Amino acid sequence: MPVIKNAVCSLCGCLCDDITVTVDEENKITKIENACILGHSKFQGMFEHERIETPMIRKAGKLVSVSYEEALETAAKILVNSKRTLSYGWCSTSCEAISKAIQLAEETGSLIDSTANVCHGPSALAAQEKGSPGATLGEIKNRADLIIFWGCNPVHAHPRHLSRYSSFSKGFFVPRGRKERKMLVIDVRKTDTAKLADKYVEIEQGADLLLITALRSIINGHEEVIPEKVAGVSKEELLELAKLMKEAKFLCVFFGMGVTQSRSKYKNGDGVASLISDLNQHTKAVMIGMRGHYNVTGFGQVATWETGFPMAIDFAKGYPYYNPGETGANDVLVREEVDAAIIAAADPGAHFPQKALRQLAKIPLIQIDPYANPTTELADVVFPTAVVGIEAEGSAYRMDAISIRMKKLIETKFKTDEEIAKDLIEKVRELKRG
Repeated sequence: MPVIKNAVCSLCGCLCDDITVTVDEENKITKIENACILGHSKFQGMFEHERIETPMIRKAGKLVSVSYEEALETAAKILVNSKRTLSYGWCSTSCEAISKAIQLAEETGSLIDSTANVCHGPSALAAQEKGSPGATLGEIKNRADLIIFWGCNPVHAHPRHLSRYSSFSKGFFVPRGRKERKMLVIDVRKTDTAKLADKYVEIEQGADLLLITALRSIINGHEEVIPEKVAGVSKEELLELAKLMKEAKFLCVFFGMGVTQSRSKYKNGDGVASLISDLNQHTKAVMIGMRGHYNVTGFGQVATWETGFPMAIDFAKGYPYYNPGETGANDVLVREEVDAAIIAAADPGAHFPQKALRQLAKIPLIQIDPYANPTTELADVVFPTAVVGIEAEGSAYRMDAISIRMKKLIETKFKTDEEIAKDLIEKVRELKRG
């Protein structure tokens, strides 16, 4: 039985690339080594569950199986007849597919947005305003003696993060791993990650920016302006926290949606970047967003090098226009501006607010996805696809913006997201020519 080494796990933003997979003669994965419980489930067969088996079109209110050609023709007609199309998702697929999706959006004058808009989108805005002093996960593993997890819970969301990249990993300058590192967690509740920390700081809901501002004041020598309590944290604890940060040889702040999606939104990311900048006057400090979907970072990378913008890109005028809050997926849906949608490698049906979903339910919707999910219930045309990293190869970006090549492990009957997007481009051009 073939044994594939250094396979990449296409589940979360860690993109662990040390997985060993055994495939039997029947094209089945029989053994997985090194993967976490979530990655193991995906490799072992989770990717086969709830699969969409054939292309489908909604007829008389029900989705019925059709040929690929019929689904392609129907989807292309929807896109050609639409005056304003929303293309959304594209974060659990390859960079090659994302590139084609952007080309399709340009061809059809659509607005294209990624799942980052409802998770780490504010981080992109913060980086544009204040920068993002970062590092690779390899540098963190080899150098960091203080790890801070702020508004995130990697024990559940990124199970191998602590052991492979951060707190528990053994590095060149920290050969004893956890024994030479301090781990700090800042959150509104005591998560399972917080239970492993040397120090847990519990803050009030939505008070992240207040805490950041207080820490910056102390680090810059203005502790006299700090009141007795900030964000639910005592002044004494704040002074201790600032001292811990300043005395570290190399610290990294890993921040999650508890920072990006709480009150103050992108200003929180702006504040973290400013805090890191202040700390770099005393020590070495960096920051990394804890990205969820395995290639959500990749969407931002591809979109930026192709259009100049990381998300919420509108091609209605024939060139890319970007204004988050105006051109985001939920923004245009809530305002009922779009009259068609193409959803790929995402599930807004399970996550978008009710008003946005009402609009999605009203308009023709094309879904490109390996799995049936709540969005399928709203779809008018459905394309099943191969699972990237298992049934198809492709490139993706890890949470620290390092590009990694994913391998194809088994054969499949399904087309890839990239192939479907390419076929749609060609069919749309054909229909436009008449």
